[in-house]
This record gives sequence, structure tokens and C-alpha cells, in this order.
Amino acid sequence: MGLDSRKSARLSDPGAELLEQVTGLWSQYDRVILGALGVIAVVAVGTIFTMRSRGAQEDEASGKLAEANVLFWQGDYVRAEQRAKQVADQFGSTPSGSDAHRLAGDAAYWTGDFKGAIDHYQKFLGHAGHGLLADAARRSLAYAYESSQQYALAVPIYDQLVGVFDRESSAEFLMAGARCCAQLHQAPETVKRLQHILDEFGDTAAATRAREMMGELSRP
Repeated sequence: MGLDSRKSARLSDPGAELLEQVTGLWSQYDRVILGALGVIAVVAVGTIFTMRSRGAQEDEASGKLAEANVLFWQGDYVRAEQRAKQVADQFGSTPSGSDAHRLAGDAAYWTGDFKGAIDHYQKFLGHAGHGLLADAARRSLAYAYESSQQYALAVPIYDQLVGVFDRESSAEFLMAGARCCAQLHQAPETVKRLQHILDEFGDTAAATRAREMMGELSRP
């Protein structure tokens, strides 16, 4: 094959043409490409380092939160709240740091500090969003509102939780809502919730109290 024929064959080869284009691009943009690869490498290393750092923080936070949990179940609510608050303040960006607000809220509630409990539950729910723990925190928040006589704030939360847990819990939430409505002198709303218990949860423990309360409301 002659020289011209070989050149023609090579140039008509798509692979050869692509190779020449890539070689040309590399010669023209080699510094840009190397710089971009360097940036990618730095970002990748930074991401790995950040993930490891966060993992280490979460490990430390969960360990300290476990200590606060032990104090709580031992009945030492004051120290449990103090430890939980420390975890929340120091490791607020970690899952355990967020959960520490829930534990601090529980501890505050059992010491009678309903205002402090409400504050902690609200902070936890600001991070938790949805899920079993979030629903449990909403339940505790509603009880804290009721205990602090903020009945109007407790009612919609109780209503929201009906049907979330088991039947006994749903009946109890309806009863709690009825209690709050009675405190607000909202007789129709009170009766509506009591009747809901009798119609749909008549086999629960709350039904007995609902019948008694309906009888009290019907008296002159």
C-alpha cells in the first residue's frame, strides 16, 4: 500500500480521528483538566474527612446521651436534663444532639418545668419532622401544654395524634382533647370528642370516663 493510501486509510478510521481530537484537546487544555481533577480530589478528600469527623462526633454524642438516659431512668431528672442539654449544645448538628432535646424535655416535664419541656420538645420537632419519635414528642408536647394550662395549644395536637398509635392511645387523646375543651368552656367540642370515643372506641378504658363526663355535662 502506498503512502497516500495508508494516510487515507488512517484518516478514514473513526478511532484514529477520535484519538487525534483527544490528543489535540489534551494539548490545548491540559492545565485546565489537571486543575479540575485537582479540585475534584480536594473535594473528595474533604468530604471523606467531614464524614469521618461527623461520625466521630456522633459516636461521642451518643455515648454522652446514653449517660443522660441512665440518669433519667434512675429518676435523677435534674441531672439527666443537665447532661442532655450539654449534649444538645455541644453536638447539636448530630442525630444524638437533636434527640437530646427530647430527653431534656422529658426530664424537665417530670420536674414540673413545663415551660422548659415545651421549649425542648419544640427544638426537637424542629429537626425530627416525621417518624415514631417525632409523634412521641408531639404527644409529650401536648401533655406539657395541657399541664401548663395552655389548653388551646394542646387540643389540635391531641386531635392530630388520634389514629397514630394504638386504640387505647387514640381514645386517651380524644379524652385529653375533651378535657382541654371543657377547660375552655367549649361544650359542643367537648361533647363531640366524648361521642367519638363512645362511637369508635367503646371498648377502651377511656370510654368509661367518657360516659361519666357525658353524664356530668347533661346535668342542669
